[in-house]
Amino acid sequence: MFIHKIDKELSLKLLELKDAERVFEITNQSREYLQEWLPWLDNTTKLEDTKGFINMCLKGFAENKSVNTVIIYKGQIVGVAGYNQINWSNKTAYIGYWLGEEYQGNGIMTRVAKALTDYAFFELKLDKVEIRVAEENKKSRGIPERLGFINEGCIRQAEWLYDHYVDHIVYGILTKDWNN
Repeated sequence: MFIHKIDKELSLKLLELKDAERVFEITNQSREYLQEWLPWLDNTTKLEDTKGFINMCLKGFAENKSVNTVIIYKGQIVGVAGYNQINWSNKTAYIGYWLGEEYQGNGIMTRVAKALTDYAFFELKLDKVEIRVAEENKKSRGIPERLGFINEGCIRQAEWLYDHYVDHIVYGILTKDWNN
């Protein structure tokens, strides 16, 4: 099993079926909050939907195409983060994340994104990490910006979000820049 300790209060653990109830609980508790920027909430209305997501993540992990983890903060699952996709031929990982509303503002996601970037470069030996964020999602955009990622541009109408399109800002960092 994949477990990555970040610091004394924060770690990442490979998403497993036994995590489904807690992940679904956080999803439900933060549904309105998360719905502003995440398109999958309407398709996650029961525990079985979360189990289906976890099975998809486990398949991606088994096929060496993705790594999705639960974020454990002070002993409790508080969100999900990982590499939504790993492109081995281009040596690029694409980080995605979400955090329960009540856990916002503790620097959790910045530490998680930093740890995932370190892991991509130093353990997986990748050359680039990308984070794509809705243009108006200021909180989420602050994460790659704080970590020194470069704004590489805007993908117009990148995602359909319930009743409208949102543009995505693509942030990237190369291993040579991260090491400096």
